[in-house]
Amino acid sequence: MSQEQPRKPEDQKEPVTYGDVFPGVQGAQLADKVVTPKDAAMIQAAENAVLGQTVKGGAAAVIQSAATQNEKAAVVGSSDVKADVGGDGGGVSVKEADLPGRRIITESIGGQVVGQYSQRAPLAPPNTMHPVGGSAVQITIGEALEATAMTAGQKPVEWSDAAAIQAAEVRATGRTNIVPGGVAAAAQSAATLNARATKDEEKTKLADILANATSKLPADKPATRRDAEGVTGAEMRNDPYLTTHPTGVAASVAAAARLNENNSSQMPK
Repeated sequence: MSQEQPRKPEDQKEPVTYGDVFPGVQGAQLADKVVTPKDAAMIQAAENAVLGQTVKGGAAAVIQSAATQNEKAAVVGSSDVKADVGGDGGGVSVKEADLPGRRIITESIGGQVVGQYSQRAPLAPPNTMHPVGGSAVQITIGEALEATAMTAGQKPVEWSDAAAIQAAEVRATGRTNIVPGGVAAAAQSAATLNARATKDEEKTKLADILANATSKLPADKPATRRDAEGVTGAEMRNDPYLTTHPTGVAASVAAAARLNENNSSQMPK
């Protein structure tokens, strides 16, 4: 495959590590640490304390899923702590930073950033659709990703989905690297865990990753034909049959791009 992927060991008993579920810490000291239930409880408590809830698809949810798999595989115990999350290793940190119209939330474990989210603040516009010329609206890439949660939400996340989501995130944000805690990082983590799961009910679905996609993008933009082509290419290259899902990520971005073109062409000259 063309994109770098987290490790997919053949031995199903090999523990899930922080490097498996958070691609951004690959090669760092935290990457080889095994995810434990105690770690999950700590980050969940930190999220609840600062945000008042556990963020769907956030660091706590990702760690809880990985810890559950490790506990079921009997590679960790319920009281194990392997990442120094409660001691001198940097601890667990959930911080907020208020910007005009937005609130940036940054989550760290052991001194390393594992999640960064953007939420609308009270002064934000009522929706993320971008007006064009005063009348037409443009559907953003983030909104197209959220639409996928409705059209193909029960589909287990596969490598092709993760590749398409990463391509969409890159085009929405203008960044070349994966956003810590963003939709691309969550999708790669889900694809890693799903590849190890033996039952479909244990697998993370697209809806789990994309339900609130716009809030996990630090920037967003209207979907264009070029964006659709890039996302479609990424999904096809990482699919074993070199195809795209009929109602998946690429299809949603392509539909958004077509609607945006139609809206622009119908505007009064």
